[in-house]
Amino acid sequence: MKTSKLAEGLKGSEIIKIAGEVNALKAQGETIYNQTIGDFDSSVFPIPKELKKEIINAYHNDQTNYPQANGMEVLRETVSRYLSHRLDLDYSKDEILISGGARPLIYAVYQTILDLDDTVLYPVPSWNNDAYTYLARNNAVVVETKPEHKFMPTVHDIKPHIQNVNLIALCSPLNPTGTTFDKNTLTEISELVVSENKRRADEDLKPLYVIYDQIYWQLTYGSTVHYNPVELVPEMRAYTIFVDGISKAFAATGVRVGWAFGPSHVINKMKAMLSHIGAWSPKAEQMATAAYLSKNVEVSNYLGHIKNELNFRLVRFYEGFQDLKRKGYSVNAIEPQAALYLTVQFNLIGKTTSSGQTLTSIEEVTSYLLNEAKLAVVPFYAFGTSRTSNWFRLSVGTSKKEEIYTIFELLEKALSNLS
Repeated sequence: MKTSKLAEGLKGSEIIKIAGEVNALKAQGETIYNQTIGDFDSSVFPIPKELKKEIINAYHNDQTNYPQANGMEVLRETVSRYLSHRLDLDYSKDEILISGGARPLIYAVYQTILDLDDTVLYPVPSWNNDAYTYLARNNAVVVETKPEHKFMPTVHDIKPHIQNVNLIALCSPLNPTGTTFDKNTLTEISELVVSENKRRADEDLKPLYVIYDQIYWQLTYGSTVHYNPVELVPEMRAYTIFVDGISKAFAATGVRVGWAFGPSHVINKMKAMLSHIGAWSPKAEQMATAAYLSKNVEVSNYLGHIKNELNFRLVRFYEGFQDLKRKGYSVNAIEPQAALYLTVQFNLIGKTTSSGQTLTSIEEVTSYLLNEAKLAVVPFYAFGTSRTSNWFRLSVGTSKKEEIYTIFELLEKALSNLS
């Protein structure tokens, strides 16, 4: 029985495929170190206790009916103050839209900005832009980024296509790499967009917009600074729709409170679209988030804690890969900057296992690591790159400190068995 052409053509998640292999091994009693999940083990990274208390209070206070279509006013006001205080961005409550996490907001941006057969430019690796472009029935310009740029797009990647695209999808800190835009690169891209929009205004053409997903912006480490287009090039305010929320910085992926902010005429149309879908964040969680984000000291304390914990893990994994590299193994890693991800390389194509199998594809490398090292990581082709890319995402949101040494013991043994 056939379904719609849209449904038939939607690709399955590569990460879910890997999860199936992981679960099959676990069912056989294997211990698997699953570093694939862009989420948190809530026993290791619980949500802030003050946020949990506020959620419980909201339910006790019967905050269980429909929320406002664009989000509860108290939360939009709180987010407005939060952005001003922590990012020096000035957006009013009416330029902010609340939703059940970031995903509905990204979907709404695509549906609001783009007509059928418009074109989206997005870099790879990146999370889910291929799916959103497909669902919006749009064309894609896909830019495969380079490790020497930490897999972030440059102005030179974008400029050749600038006159032919309608939306540019950017994310910083980036999922899957945990890397960020530097100030100069993002400034150059923003200036290019402003220049292109001046040309389009002269020719009475539809503007070029940028969706800027910054859901990980509060999770930066060391000297890394988070930048956004509007602070660097103020004219970008007219063309930038931000996507943000509490999911990552507060380990609250299941609480489902996200927000978009940007030009009011775009935000209002996104509101209308999501109203028909009903992709609202639950009212109790909205009221709780408003109360929690107003607690500046508690918020800062939690952010300090989670950043220290994530950074500890990222650094230990990074150092472990650098140690293996010094020993002569064909691995590498990019120094962590942000989020909960480490970009790692397994240059193992052509290697032969102890059983005589030659690894001829990234799929086989992924399976070898899973079966022999008990390590589950996600190849970058799951995020849109060519299937020959030998880079992977390693997530630390579910890792326990005491397991890291064991992971590298098993990994080194598996690597040593290759010739």
